[in-house]
Amino acid sequence: MLNNIRPALERVLTPVGNAVARSGLSPNAITVVGTLGVAAGALVLYPRGEFFWGTMVITAFVLFDMLDGAVARVTGKISKFGAFLDSTMDRVADAAIFSGLMIGLYRDGQDLLAGVALYCLVSGVVVSYAKARAEGLGYTCNVGIAERAERLIVALVAAGFDGLGVPYILAVALWVLAAISTVTVGQRFATVYAQARDAAAAAREPEPHP
Repeated sequence: MLNNIRPALERVLTPVGNAVARSGLSPNAITVVGTLGVAAGALVLYPRGEFFWGTMVITAFVLFDMLDGAVARVTGKISKFGAFLDSTMDRVADAAIFSGLMIGLYRDGQDLLAGVALYCLVSGVVVSYAKARAEGLGYTCNVGIAERAERLIVALVAAGFDGLGVPYILAVALWVLAAISTVTVGQRFATVYAQARDAAAAAREPEPHP
């Protein structure tokens, strides 16, 4: 859903990327620092119930992490390893965020909601893996109502407002995330299955005689 604003976002980030590039900081270093910052905010503050401040720290480092692509473009340091590192660190960041929420909710006595946070973590991993595996097999899998950016925004906004005392918002957000992540997994399975079925049918068709 957020892919529509990506070109505009890149235009905003490019000047900032130019400034950061002059500091000598590499795109891979930005990726690692951004992930470590997210993990620190999620695994130190969320388990203590500091959902608002944890969200502020995480958001700051998520925004910082977005600069890796801009710096890579302006410096010409775009590489396959950089893409691999970025995708892998995204999974680490996501795991830290939902693990922190799960621990914080469990310590607060909200066992059921902690379980929902765990489900969101696992389903989010499956959503990402399904796409990666499909593309590795030569299929396209650009479908789904809840890609990473959407899931992250919902979780962080809800956690932040929960930290400000808004009732039920985190519970509603986690149940919604669980539902839409499940739907997204189903959409990706259906899309890949349709492509595999069509490819198998095409392979069975006899070749026309000359």
